[in-house]
Amino acid sequence: MTPQLPTLADLVRAFARIGLLGFGGPAAQIALMHRIVVDEKRWLGEARFLHALNFCMLLPGPEAQQLATYTGWLARGITGGLVAGLLFILPGALVMMGLSALYAFHADLAWVQGVFYGVKCAVIALVVQALIRIAHRALKTGALRAVALAAFLALFLFALPFPLVILAAAVVGLVLARLAPAAPAAAAGAPGAIDLAMDQGLLPHTAARPARFWMQLALWTALWLAPVAVLLLALGPGNVFADLAGFFARMAVVTFGGAYAVLAYVAQAAVETHGWLSASEMIDGLGLAETTPGPLILVLQFVGFLAAFRAETGLDPLLAGLLGGLLTLWVTFAPSFLFIFAGAPYAERLRQNVGLASALAAISAAVVGVIAHLALWFALHVLFARVSDWSAGPLRLAVPDWTTLDGTALALTALALVLVLRLRIGVAPLVLVFALAGLGVGLIR
Repeated sequence: MTPQLPTLADLVRAFARIGLLGFGGPAAQIALMHRIVVDEKRWLGEARFLHALNFCMLLPGPEAQQLATYTGWLARGITGGLVAGLLFILPGALVMMGLSALYAFHADLAWVQGVFYGVKCAVIALVVQALIRIAHRALKTGALRAVALAAFLALFLFALPFPLVILAAAVVGLVLARLAPAAPAAAAGAPGAIDLAMDQGLLPHTAARPARFWMQLALWTALWLAPVAVLLLALGPGNVFADLAGFFARMAVVTFGGAYAVLAYVAQAAVETHGWLSASEMIDGLGLAETTPGPLILVLQFVGFLAAFRAETGLDPLLAGLLGGLLTLWVTFAPSFLFIFAGAPYAERLRQNVGLASALAAISAAVVGVIAHLALWFALHVLFARVSDWSAGPLRLAVPDWTTLDGTALALTALALVLVLRLRIGVAPLVLVFALAGLGVGLIR
């Protein structure tokens, strides 16, 4: 029997939905993607979804957008990958462009902040839901649970770099493959339509072929770097557009560790090195990105918009800002398509490799610890007005000031947890309800 593969129209509907409802950063977006492509549509089985996620976690750049591209590529080749990857980005990019313009013109954003106040509480619940779901599927053994706990403690107690934690997990997985091959086994589950089609040899585009690899590498490298080369040749170094293109192109290939690793790198360089915006403005941009759909690193679009808006370009400031934001989007996200279209066939080819499967299973476990740390970090910064960094030797802790606990935010978060975990309310109604609640709290205050 031929499996019922998703059509391009199916991909458009599914990933437009994900793009519109993908609030809450990578953890919530990956959970939403899992709900739709694994639980609802049954396009992918659990094991292949986690394998794709692990591969994307090893790449520089936005892991959730890369996972969307990977899923679309599995189903319908490069066209499917482009549809899924672009639809994951575009809704949030349009919203962020509009908010960036409002911010740049110093418009009154009080009502927007009220909406965000409520949405942030809902986001905490969505991240906790993602944590529970991914932990249930990825932590099948005591060894994997130990890896997850170690990853959480490494980040929470010692603030170790994310890439180092992932690398250590991979090494642990390789060791476990030799000592106890069954310990880091991949998650089980019924295969999806794409899994069955691949088993029957119906998806030839997923085969690893050197000629195809080099063609994709050359094509996407040229497309990605062409705007950078044109701007440098036409405008020379020192022009804001050339600087944005060069900086974000370099950033796209060195920021391993997902969205939060990207933000840590960009925040320092954009504020301290280039002076495109202040530290408080960077935090404002992150707040906007946290509560709009799409990849968290759409905050980079905010940076590019403000940098070009304020620069002496000879253009209308709004037009300059729009061009700066679009340029930043392109050089940031184009490499993700390169990595998937060139590398995914080889990731699929190595899927049955015992050592690699063991390393990736351990990475999945470490990701659970990472999400737990992000959930705690996010909750602290939403529920408390002041959170300070405390250190003693190698210890690095985020310590909240308990006198600044926001009781209203705590109550809204508790309500969101009940609605998500007990009543299983969907993402869209949850976000809508809490946006309105936040707006109401803002008006009362």
